[in-house]
Amino acid sequence: MKLVICEKPSVAKSIASALGVTSRADGCFEGNGLIVSWCVGHLVSPMDAAGYDPGYKKWRYDDLPILPEPFRYVLVKDKADAFQNLKRLMDREDVTELVNACDAGREGELIFRLVYEMAGCTKPFSRLWISSMEDAAIREGFADLRPGAEYDPLYQSALCRQKADWLIGINATRLFSVLYHRTLNVGRVQTPTLAILVDRDWKITSFKKEKYHHVRLVLDGAEAVSERITSPEEAKTLRAACAAGPAVCTSVTREQKKEAPPKLYDLTTLQREANRVFGYTAKQTLDYAQSLYEKKLLTYPRTDSRYLTADMAETASAVLHLAAKVPPFDGCAEFFPDVTLLVNDGKVSDHHAIIPTLELEKADLSALPVGERNILLLVCRELLCVVAEPFVYETVTATFTCGGQTFTAKGRHVLSLGWKDIDRIFRASLKEEPEDEAEPAALPDFTEGQLFNRVKAAVTEHFTAPPKAYTEDTLLAAMETAGKDDMPEDAERKGLGTPATRAAILEKLVAAGFVERKGKSLIPTKAGINLVTVLPDTLTSPMLTAEWEQKLTGIARGEADPASFMDGISEMTRELVKNYSHISEEGQKLFAPERETVGLCPRCGKPVYEGKKNFYCSDRSCQFVLWKDDRFWTSRKKELTKKMAGDLLKKGRTSVKGMWSEKKGASYDAVVVLDDTGGKYVRFKLEFPKRKEGVNGKK
Repeated sequence: MKLVICEKPSVAKSIASALGVTSRADGCFEGNGLIVSWCVGHLVSPMDAAGYDPGYKKWRYDDLPILPEPFRYVLVKDKADAFQNLKRLMDREDVTELVNACDAGREGELIFRLVYEMAGCTKPFSRLWISSMEDAAIREGFADLRPGAEYDPLYQSALCRQKADWLIGINATRLFSVLYHRTLNVGRVQTPTLAILVDRDWKITSFKKEKYHHVRLVLDGAEAVSERITSPEEAKTLRAACAAGPAVCTSVTREQKKEAPPKLYDLTTLQREANRVFGYTAKQTLDYAQSLYEKKLLTYPRTDSRYLTADMAETASAVLHLAAKVPPFDGCAEFFPDVTLLVNDGKVSDHHAIIPTLELEKADLSALPVGERNILLLVCRELLCVVAEPFVYETVTATFTCGGQTFTAKGRHVLSLGWKDIDRIFRASLKEEPEDEAEPAALPDFTEGQLFNRVKAAVTEHFTAPPKAYTEDTLLAAMETAGKDDMPEDAERKGLGTPATRAAILEKLVAAGFVERKGKSLIPTKAGINLVTVLPDTLTSPMLTAEWEQKLTGIARGEADPASFMDGISEMTRELVKNYSHISEEGQKLFAPERETVGLCPRCGKPVYEGKKNFYCSDRSCQFVLWKDDRFWTSRKKELTKKMAGDLLKKGRTSVKGMWSEKKGASYDAVVVLDDTGGKYVRFKLEFPKRKEGVNGKK
């Protein structure tokens, strides 16, 4: 009997169905000599620091660095039942071997291995490695199970990644949190990503706009533009000269160009396009794509490849014809796809590019949630575009002389829409078409030497613009290419993180309060800017994670030693703690919470802030305090609010409705006056306004 362990219940159900295992048992499917069960993501995780020593519950500099040897693991909270179910199945006498059917990648390998080791299992296991959840792909994968030992290097790579992230994350986070008296989450990918945002924010805020001008000529309905002119007087002079004299066409240049179709999507390019077109966050796109994968409508989404392998050509051809029948693509003109454009074995790593599956034929797209349907249509569009003809156009550049200066007009004439016709039909089907840059219009048929006697000239005023804030689209692109110029040409992975982890990194930065979303833009907060300012370059540079990924790839290939990698991480951790033992008093104020001034102290004139129990002078030596639970207020069943305190500090008095008074009786509106601020305690007095007969029921 084989025990098949999947990463999620939905995947287990699909695999069981494809293999004819239809009998549902307690925590598994069973039949045909197979038991199919599941994890729920990670069931086992590294032990928290306090698990090694209860003293680590309190964060102290003197306890750093924390370097566990050996690393110990615990069950993830609230997932013990799922683990115990798998352990029970592993221990069954009729189970003679296991199949690791977790996601085919580094993290999937780690999920299975940690459960296997935590359960103390020693039974042999094999590996299922598939990129599609279609029944045929599952059956083919089971017909070609590989020995589990072949993936030992991949497991070591995953283990090193997890341990290294734990060591740097735990030690750096505790170190800088203790120094600055605020929880400051530090990570090898998220911190350099934050640094990218902070650098862009600095360029935007420090940008100084400069004014410039263009002189524009209207020639037979087309517009010719001068170079930039800084001086407004010079621009006006040129405009006057042009209005008084003729313009002559000095040259007309035509050039035919082709724009090749795009490549298929990997996860990052899919996330970027979904952000541009639909405004989805990277995490939303990943969640939608993962759900489509589990519904067998999409191939494995966590991929960094943009091509298919040669053995997929026949399947890809069938999927292409199915995609061409899906509205709105059924309105496209007939074309004859070149499937070879999709294939490049040398550029496919663990998983091929994202494409729809053959299940598209039976799918009811209208029944899908809107987000999933949009992502599936986006992938269909990309597949159809990739095999379409190139977009062919002719650029025309005409130059003119007028008033002693040169003017340029540019235009474009479309010769063949090619793949852009498919994209045009797709965009026309959307409720809100995404904004694109305006396409250059076609120019009239200008000829060299052509003379224009009546020229209309105008001056337009412009300003240089700062860089744009990052969106998830542009930030994902920056993460993908960060540090690549400093990496060796043969490095397999460049940039920050992997396609599978980038979405989670962005969410962590937002959740930690270091980044905020404003529309589509990602803006670093004050805390985020300060964090990047105080951290060493080692932790903010993309080079660290790029180097790690290169070494981890070497370990996964069996070309590098895991122990040497971990020795380097431990030494880096020791140096970090050693080099950052204290900070200045000014530095400690960087992360102090911003406090709102309630008013000015009547004794010393310094700002007064609100505390939990009082309103206090910022100068502690002054000792001025307005207590919220002063007996003056509590005895009258009133509460000293921030507005009342502000009025007392600004005007020396505040109006209070329904103030109780033993002398006057209940339910009187009154004025409370700040009576004396000279002693240790502040004193108040009541003033009752004169009442007309009948007010508040009193005569």
